[in-house]
Order: sequence, then structure tokens, then C-alpha cells
Amino acid sequence: MRLWFWLSRVCLSLWADAHIFVYHRFGDTKHQSTNTSIEVLKKDLNTLRTGKVSIHVLDGVKVEYYGAPTPLNQVANVNAVDATTIVVSPWDKSIINSIERAIQEANVGANPNNDGDTIKLYFPPMTEEERKKQAKKAKEFGEKAKIAIRNIRREANDEIKKMFKNKEITEDDQKRGLDKVQEITDSFVDKVDETVNKKIDDVMKV
Repeated sequence: MRLWFWLSRVCLSLWADAHIFVYHRFGDTKHQSTNTSIEVLKKDLNTLRTGKVSIHVLDGVKVEYYGAPTPLNQVANVNAVDATTIVVSPWDKSIINSIERAIQEANVGANPNNDGDTIKLYFPPMTEEERKKQAKKAKEFGEKAKIAIRNIRREANDEIKKMFKNKEITEDDQKRGLDKVQEITDSFVDKVDETVNKKIDDVMKV
């Protein structure tokens, strides 16, 4: 089957608005669709602490359940009861110790208190040093997103140049295609910066 590529921007719900940048090789089962999205960045940033604790700080916690690592929110209710406290209520009380161990190993910034029924996490107020560490992590997540976006740009540009070399498109088409890829890339890099800066503002707010 002939190899085609598709570049598109797809709107998603994310704070104000979001986009996914999609590069898809149709008819090529060896290459998975590549998606670099603000939505993925949002999920990464949600794991960072701000002044008000969020249940998303536990998103990366996996619990051994029937021999498989399982996301915490699939085996327990997770609720933030106030600005500094999260309560984890396992559906199956027999795995409460496994949940406690998984939270400890995840190093989320609070020690779990297991009363046999629920696990409570008390998060102390963030120090200036801790806020700076979280801000640094936010920037690292942003750089990771930018690298992925630029990798997609390179692949798309290579495909356009290949089509020109094979005389499937004209030189003008090639130029327009490369310009469009750069335009879309720039828009996503700007969105990454905007998203990261908003998170850093939240983290540094006292």
C-alpha cells in the first residue's frame, strides 16, 4: 500500500484549549502513529505539587494486584479532603499494605499512615527549595514535549522531501509543505511554553 502522511491539528479540552500534533504513516504497520500533545504534557504536570495538594500526585503509583501493576485509582478511591491531606480508601482491604508500600516507593512527598481501613497522606507546606524543584521538573517536562514535537517535524519534513525527490509533488508544493510543518511546530512549541509557565506560576505561588 502506498505510504502517505497526514499532518493535522486536533482540538481537545485542556484548560483553555489544546491541540494534538499528529503524524500518521497510513498503510505502514511498522510505524505507530506518533502523537505529541499538550494533553500528555498536562498529565505530566499534574503529578507536580503546588500549594494545594492534588490527587494527581498519585497518578504514577502502581499497586501489585493479582500479579499485575495496577494504577492506584483502579483499586481505591482517592480523595483530597483538604489543602494538605489525601485519603486513599482501598476497595479490597486485603491489599492495603501493598498500596502503602507502593506509595512509599513512589516517593510522593508524604509518608502514608495506614490505619487498616484507609491510608492518609499529610503533605507539609512546601518550602521555597521544594517549589523550585517542582518548577525545574515542569521545565523538564516541557523540554521532553518539545523534543517529541521536533522529532515529528523532522519525520514530516523527510517525508515531504522524499515525495519531491520521487516527483510526487512540485518544488512549490515542497516549500509550502515545509513552511506549514514549521508553522504547526512553532504553534505547538508556543503552547508548551504557555502550559509550562502557567504550571510554574501555580507552583511558585505562596
